[in-house]
Order: sequence, then structure tokens, then C-alpha cells
Amino acid sequence: MRGGLAILVVLAGFWLLWMAAVPPMNMKWEVSQAQRAGAEVVLPEGNIRDASALWLTLRNPGLIPGTYVQEKPRLPAPAQVFAELWDTTVGKRLSSKRSLVYHAWITLEATLLGFALGTGLGILLAVGIVHNRVMDASFMPWAIASQTIPILAIAPMIIVVMNSVGITGLVPKAIISAYLSFFPVVVGMVKGLRSPGLMQLDLLKTYSASGWQTFWKLRLPAALPYLFPSLKVGIAASLVGAIVGELPTGAVAGLGARLLAGSYYGQTVQIWSALFGAAIVAAALVGIIGIAQNMTLRRMGFGR
Repeated sequence: MRGGLAILVVLAGFWLLWMAAVPPMNMKWEVSQAQRAGAEVVLPEGNIRDASALWLTLRNPGLIPGTYVQEKPRLPAPAQVFAELWDTTVGKRLSSKRSLVYHAWITLEATLLGFALGTGLGILLAVGIVHNRVMDASFMPWAIASQTIPILAIAPMIIVVMNSVGITGLVPKAIISAYLSFFPVVVGMVKGLRSPGLMQLDLLKTYSASGWQTFWKLRLPAALPYLFPSLKVGIAASLVGAIVGELPTGAVAGLGARLLAGSYYGQTVQIWSALFGAAIVAAALVGIIGIAQNMTLRRMGFGR
């Protein structure tokens, strides 16, 4: 109950800040339009461009309602964003290219494929790093260094190179997603596989347990509480990678293409609705992994 109340308080705070930020962000356009229409407005000395947006807002309170309903606002009002979300989800057929669900599904396909590739690669690398000193000394620094390269610089190169060899569509975006999602899995699994203490490892040696038996009976179960938080980070990173991978494709389909098309035509409401759509998809994916985590750890005796 307390957790739910805290979430509501935080959401209410963000809502109030958002509502308060809309008039200053959009007031200059509103004042300019009112001035052209011959309405009486209060202006400072000099050019309107040099005037403070907050000053214009405070001196022209009668123009504030108009800042919440502009067609192409600098900062859309919450009602505009949620109206666009409703219109592009419930108000459109799922197969329509104007449906946000259609674009979200295309992004989700690349996200899940990239997440599967990244998770599998991350687990294999983690097992190798824990059991092989050469891999620990070579691959772990490489994995860390790989995350210092901005994904915005890598994504266009991956798309162009794979297009040149005839690979288009889902696979290039999935590779970008895998590139982002494998690192948290590697770090979490390495930490988890190394979490058993010396006494536990020595105990298995007294049982004459083989390396594989030690892995399956001790190291892997001990790593699961570390793996699931890493998967939550990985699935969110995979979604970001899929969206970034859609940006160089020329705004064809997907949430990234929706963002790009909105930026081309100055449709800020469309951009914000796509951002909220991506956030909803990410929250749903993280929630699904959280449910799997609770079920798995409860069966293992870790949960309550």
C-alpha cells in the first residue's frame, strides 16, 4: 500500500511540473500569434525573441490556456500526449501504419530477438570468464571497453554494412539490441557465478563433484538472483537498441521511425506519444521478467 502511494505521489509531482512547464515553453508562440491578430499583449522593450518566456507568461496570464492546445507546441500538454496515445492505439486498426501498436510490435520483434542473442552471448561469456583465466584477462576488459562507444555512432555503420551484403530488416536491429543487452548479463552472471564462498566450493570437492556438477548444483543456482536484475536492465537496453537501429532506416516502421518522422515534420505530440509508447513497452517487458523472477526464486526458496 505504501509503495503504491509513493508511486502516485511521484506521478502527481511529475504531472504538476509538466503542467507548470507548458506555458513558459509555448508562450512566445502564443504571444506572437496574439500580436499578429491585433490582440492586446504586454511586451518588454526590445525584440520578443529576447524576452524571457517566464516574464511573458506572468505578464500575459490570459494567453496561458492557449499554450495547452497548440498544434505544434515546443512542449505538448499531458492531455495532448495522452489523446494522441489513445487515438493511435484504440482509435486505429492494429494493422494500420498510423497505429502505435503496429509500430510497437515491429520494434518489439527486434527487441526480443536482440535480447535473446545478447542474453545467450552474455551467459556464455560469463561462464567462460569465470572458468578460464585467459578469457577473464581478455574478454572482460573488452566487454567493458565496448560500452564506451556511443551506440549512435555504431548503429549507422552496422545498418550500412549489413545492407551492403544484402541483410536488411530485423537482423541488423537485433544485432544492435544484442550489443547493448549482453553487457549487463555478463556483469551480473560473472558476479553471480563467483558468489559461492570457498567453504561451499570445498564442500563439493569433498563430495568429489566434477566441474559440471559444481556448475549446475552450486554456481548456476547462486547466480540466478544476480541474473534476473541484469535481464531487466538488458531488456530495457535491448529496446533502446532496437529504437536506435530504426533511425537510419528512413522512417519506415517502428517506434524509432515514428520518432524520426515526428522530428521531420515538427510533430512534437507524435514524438512524445511514441516516447510514452516505448516507456510502456519497456515497463511491460521488465514487469514480465519480474514475474518470472518471483516465480523462479520462490520455487528455489529465495522468495517469500
